Amino acid sequence: MFNRFILIVIFVPLAIILVALAVANRELVAFTLDPFNPGNPKLTLSLPLFIFLFLALAVGMIVGSLATWVKQGRYRKLARQRGVEAENLRQVVNRAPSTQHGHSQGQAPGPALPKPTA
Repeated sequence: MFNRFILIVIFVPLAIILVALAVANRELVAFTLDPFNPGNPKLTLSLPLFIFLFLALAVGMIVGSLATWVKQGRYRKLARQRGVEAENLRQVVNRAPSTQHGHSQGQAPGPALPKPTA
């Protein structure tokens, strides 16, 4: 239900806007990598403007995703360490005998009670 809501409310209008941008920006534009000689045909690429817009959007999303992934690395490392620690503790508990120090598994160990005198 929530995924369909996100699809309808966010992605459908976004798709409409992107298609409108593509239709409105069909003219060829020159993109040059040589700032000192902009007319250099070897380093100039002529494509419709909407392709450059979409490429800029894609590069921005990739760079943003990578930055987020790198920034959250310490949390992933901590989660891995805690997972290993939890698995080690599970193995210790599973290897432990069913009774420890005379207590059954269902009872929590408590203070030792004095033996009754007759």
